[in-house]
Amino acid sequence: MSVPTIALPAFAQYSETAGMNSAPAARVIEQVRNDKTGKMETRERFVPVVRDSYGNSGGNQHDLAVDGAFDGQTVAVVQLYDFPFDAVRDALKEKGFSVFRWNHGVPPAKEFEKQLAKACQLWIISSDTRQLSDEHIAVIKRFFDSGKGVYIWGDNQPYYADANAVGQALMGVTMQGDLMGDQVVGLEKSNGQQHIGIRRSHLLSTGLEFLYEGITIATVQKNKVLEPLLYGSAGNLVSGFYDRNGKRAIFDGGFTRLCNKWDTAGTARYVKNSAAWLVNAERFGDAVVAKKGDVDAKK
Repeated sequence: MSVPTIALPAFAQYSETAGMNSAPAARVIEQVRNDKTGKMETRERFVPVVRDSYGNSGGNQHDLAVDGAFDGQTVAVVQLYDFPFDAVRDALKEKGFSVFRWNHGVPPAKEFEKQLAKACQLWIISSDTRQLSDEHIAVIKRFFDSGKGVYIWGDNQPYYADANAVGQALMGVTMQGDLMGDQVVGLEKSNGQQHIGIRRSHLLSTGLEFLYEGITIATVQKNKVLEPLLYGSAGNLVSGFYDRNGKRAIFDGGFTRLCNKWDTAGTARYVKNSAAWLVNAERFGDAVVAKKGDVDAKK
């Protein structure tokens, strides 16, 4: 079951607008002179939030987490499909995260587990051929079962080999297919036949009314454990999240959002929100579980 946003306690890491797709107008109290009496009076007015060019609430203060909230915590990344990661790294850095990334293969399982122990979460970016062994996946499952967050990224067929292997092992979920996306979707709507858009009023969609879906994307297959997060413009489920028994994961069929049209609607905020949510502060509180330091590991 997902945690109801409106019932969450106030965590120091989260912004004042956590769980809101659109930030409310700011209340301003000011002293003004009454033109008729000449006396100073206290009045209030409401200033609408400034929006970016795509219509989302502008400014980092409307992300899920405040800047620097996770200073000292590390996102471990297994990147099996090669593309520049600088934009993602820079976005995560705004919230205090450092990144430890394997982008030249994965070390033996024992070394992998030793390094992974320093991270608060793991992101896996799949390729078209399986590269993670059963031993690696067993390490990932122990990590996940301990309450550490896991983000599993795949993309259009066949770029979900390891995504499906890990998704099946952790949650019994898979993705399939190849659909053309390349659209910006709004908040989730249903016409009775299909859903399109980003989930409303969840921590993951804080500050997001519009989100780029990716270029060519896979479809998350029907299952009983994931809750929908993003439906694509074709009505397919692009990503879903797992939030049960103190464990969290995101399963996503559109990793092209990380490397194509980065500046399109909402991507940077979505990435930051995802990392903040996967820390699982509701379970671990303010515990610091890693040391700082961006590293690219080489085999």
